[in-house]
Formats: sequence, structure tokens, C-alpha cells
Amino acid sequence: MTGSQGPAISRRALIGTGLGAGVAVLAAANAVPAHAARSDARHPAHPAPAAPAPHRAAAFLAAAMDAYPDHGPLRLAQSYTDQAGLFSTAFTYDNALTILALLATRTERGRARAIALGDALLFAQAHDPAHDDGRLRQAYNVGPYTFYDGTPQPDGFVRADGTANVGTQFGFTGTAVGDMAWAGLALTALARRTGARRFRTGAVRIGEWIDRTGRTDEPLGGYKFGVDGANRPLPFTSTEHNTDLVGLFGQLARLTGARVWRERQARAEAFVKKMWEPAGGFFYTGTDDGVTINRSPIPEDTQTWTHLALRSRTHARSLDWAAAELAVLDRADRPNSTVPAGQSYEGVTFSSASLVADEDRPIADGQPRPDRNGVWFEGTAHLALALRVRRAPGDEARARRLLASAERAQDRLGGAQTFGGRAVGERSGIVSASSPIDTGFGFGYYPYRHTGATAWYLLAETRSNPL
Repeated sequence: MTGSQGPAISRRALIGTGLGAGVAVLAAANAVPAHAARSDARHPAHPAPAAPAPHRAAAFLAAAMDAYPDHGPLRLAQSYTDQAGLFSTAFTYDNALTILALLATRTERGRARAIALGDALLFAQAHDPAHDDGRLRQAYNVGPYTFYDGTPQPDGFVRADGTANVGTQFGFTGTAVGDMAWAGLALTALARRTGARRFRTGAVRIGEWIDRTGRTDEPLGGYKFGVDGANRPLPFTSTEHNTDLVGLFGQLARLTGARVWRERQARAEAFVKKMWEPAGGFFYTGTDDGVTINRSPIPEDTQTWTHLALRSRTHARSLDWAAAELAVLDRADRPNSTVPAGQSYEGVTFSSASLVADEDRPIADGQPRPDRNGVWFEGTAHLALALRVRRAPGDEARARRLLASAERAQDRLGGAQTFGGRAVGERSGIVSASSPIDTGFGFGYYPYRHTGATAWYLLAETRSNPL
């Protein structure tokens, strides 16, 4: 992510070629009519869960993997339910999280599914249609659909020509350092759990690609953002991405025993610490030019992931900043809220900009207006896990409240949604946001069930620190 001084590009936003057309289509696809977002208001206020919340979350991840059974066993998990308008898009980041979450369940079934997803990432790495250098793309298609312009997309994850089915329709063709880092973390976890050398080899290839592509000698140092779909370097340097690399390079050092990974870890860590604002007790988002620190907006994940990666007492105040400054309570009486009457959800939002979003204007063309108090459940789970890792007085109680809010969302929000046209089990999977929220970085989150949010909930529930 970058600040307001440059283009609004995020690890979760479009980084491929043809950005303008892709954003326009995505904006139209993500429009959320209020009546649709309230579709589960007909359910009882206090539904009796069929299974414990973590079990239902894991079942949702399995359903995301199994959305296209006619397209072979080699597959990735669809990131969002169909209603998000992204069809069968499987983001690399979400699939890495799904691997980590399935491993965190400590079940044989979860382990087997994690291995299947890890092998799919290795396939994508080895069968890219244009590159053979260890990279993965931002996202892939995992099932057939007809795009908005009428163009058919007939293949599953493996195209008819034997290559990985890169998500070209939305422009998800670039490669971000952060996405690569999370894929590497997933592969290192699989290498540890299985002892299989192929996962270690894939993770090392990812780390080497990052060092070749992202290393910079600019004054602020660190590793830059990555490349777009035309393989052009992106000029930004992200606190979030370098935090990811502190975790990945540390894991690679432990896995391989090679000292070079410690040197690379130190480089990423030095950049992260330069983003610290001691007066406020938080981390800035990064830099557009390698010289000037972007001071606004201030995102949530640079406060929580930094603690998961650094475990630094000096910087642990960032959790208190996020818990206080990004706290939200979403209720049906809030402007633009899509929460059903009688319900409320607490948590955190995406960034400082989300709290001051213009509630009278759509997030983007064709999208709904934002709710300043919409809860971002992925970030809420980040905070819950980081509090559990820190273990200061009151942290566990606060984490439990945040997780209880996510569990209520799993019970009550996102009803009647589908994967590949097939109904998803009720009360399974957590929506990315309780109501539409404007991130402040050029895109939004909406009340669609999401593998990323669900995976982070499972990581927090099981106290599994992926960094």
C-alpha cells in the first residue's frame, strides 16, 4: 500500500496492465444493493449453530476449494462468493492464508487440503504462461464463466494448453512482493509439516525472486512493491510488504540454514522500523519514491502485522493505536450500514481514511456509498491474534470480544451466497466487511463471504502466528 501522494495501488488492488478498464469493470461488479446485503435479515436473531464456529469456518474454506469439481483435482480456492462479481478469481494471498489456516486446524483433513493447495501454487510457479523465474501472479481463474463483455472463460485452474490460468480478465496479472511473501510463508509451513523438499524449493524460489526484483538502494531501503502485468517495476515501497518479508526471510533462514536470509531479513526490518512514529505509537504505510514517508492514510495491518513479525516491546504500542484509533461499531441505524435491524458488530476498519470517507458519494463508480463504521473482519482478526500474541493485561479479553463479533458475523451475515453457482453452507464463512467500507486506497470491502477473512479468523482462534 502507498500513501495519498501517489497512485492508489494496494496488494489487494489491481496491479496488472489495463488498470482503467479493470477498475471500471470491478466497480460495476462490486455494487451492493442494500436489499441484497440485508438478505439474511429473515434468519433468526439467535440461530443455533450446527457445529462450533471454527469447524464451520474450515468447512467454508473447503467449499471454496471444491467449487468446480468437474475441472480436476489440481485447484485453488475461489476467494469470494459469486455475489462479489469476481467470478472464479482465486487470489494468491487468500490461498496462502487458506493453507496456513487449514494447517492451523491440526487435522488430517486440513493438512491434506493444505498440501493440495500448496501443490497448486507450485504448479502455477512452474507453468506460468510467460515466465519461468519463480514468480506467482496476483490471481488465477479456477472455473469457467462468461465475462461482463460476453467473452467466455472456459477453463479451470489449468488451461487447455497446460499453463496456469492467470486472471487476465480483471488485470490480476502483476506480481506483488507481499503476495509472494505470503505464498512463501505458506510453502515454508508445508515444508516444516510434511518434510517434502518440493515445498522448500518453491519457497526458496519465491525468496530469490523477491530479492532480485525488489531490493532497492534508495535512501529508505527495503524491498519495493513488485511488477505490473507488463513486468514493469512498481516504484512504491510498502511497510506491509517489508513486514511480510521479515517473516518470510526469517522462516527461510530457519528452514535452509543459509545466512543470506538473515541479511535480507535485516534489510526488510530496517525499512519497517524507519516507518515508526514514536510520538503517535504507530507505523506509517510506506513511501512512493524511496525518499519521502507517506503520512496518510494510516492502515490497520501495518500496526498488527508488525507486532506479529517483530515481537518488539518498543513497538507494541501500535496495537493500542489500532484498537483505539480504528475502532468501529456498525449498527443498522448508521448511515449506509447494511447490517440487519437489531444487530451490531464491533471491530476495526481498514485505515484512518475509512473513518472520514464521504458517506454521500460512492466508493467508486457503480459502487455503493461507504459506512464509516463498517467492520473489516480480516483486520479485526489481525488485531485479535496480535493481542493474543502480546498477552498484556486485558489483551485476551479484548481479543475474545473481537472474535465473538466475527463469529456473530459468520452466523448472521452473508446468507444465500454461492460458489460456482452452488449454495454455500449457511453460517459458514465470514464476510470481508459488515457493510461497504472505503479503504482510502482506491478500493472497498463489502459484505461477501471471503476466504481471507475466514482464514484470519481461524489463525486468531487457534493462536497461530504465521509471521
